[in-house]
Amino acid sequence: MKARIVIFPLKGRNWCFSRSINASNSQYSSSSSQIPTTLKELWRKIGPSSSSHKVTESNVEVVVDFVANKMNKAWTGLEKAPAGSFKSKLHGLGVLLLSRVKPSEIFLKSIPKDLSSVDITYPSSLNGRLVRRRLQLIAFRGSVIHQKYFYGAAALVPLTAAFAVLPLPNIPFFWVLFRTYSHWRALKGSEKLYQLVSDHSIQFEEQKTDTESSKESRKADQGHWVLQPSEELKELLQRKDEDDGLSEKTIEDICSRFHLNTSDVLKFKNTM
Repeated sequence: MKARIVIFPLKGRNWCFSRSINASNSQYSSSSSQIPTTLKELWRKIGPSSSSHKVTESNVEVVVDFVANKMNKAWTGLEKAPAGSFKSKLHGLGVLLLSRVKPSEIFLKSIPKDLSSVDITYPSSLNGRLVRRRLQLIAFRGSVIHQKYFYGAAALVPLTAAFAVLPLPNIPFFWVLFRTYSHWRALKGSEKLYQLVSDHSIQFEEQKTDTESSKESRKADQGHWVLQPSEELKELLQRKDEDDGLSEKTIEDICSRFHLNTSDVLKFKNTM
């Protein structure tokens, strides 16, 4: 599976990292059809009758996908609730909480576990080597940060579950459960991204002569990522206001051209 990542500066050293959303709707639908929808189906995949009795990462992924599917259906129900109802107010509270999620987390969550290569699109005015290094940095930092927060959120799940005895919706439990899932997905996305964009070709570039083995190694490593400098993106960035960085109109044009989620990109601008 291949994905395109678009990278461009918003203001100064503050950059946007976003995945194009035009390519993989069919791939997501095919993978989502394999997610168990009932506890019985879940047990068939991870229970004693499965090929391995041990708790493997694949089994954890199945459980995470199952929980995420249930949360998405519950969220859709809240979203369709009549205006002014209690469910509608819960949805408004959820939107407020989600607005506080960092854009880098949203980006890392968008990296699927079965990704095999990435096309890195960036303005041609930037150095491609610098772009890839910054992508490596955000992936590495994400793996460290989200691992820490995942364990912290997971530790709070049984504590917040105790609020179920109250005659009210257990909002703390569902929020902590969502944050656990979110950090898990961001952790796995950052690990996969770092694996793809990291290689050992730099040490070969520093040598004056390459051996045949080093050339083959470099070719194999770079098969996971492709740098794609864009003149069009460079021209769009030239509209920026020197004081406030890119305007919202320019960001919308970039998102339309490169098929990015506008609200996610605007989050990068709003967190400056």
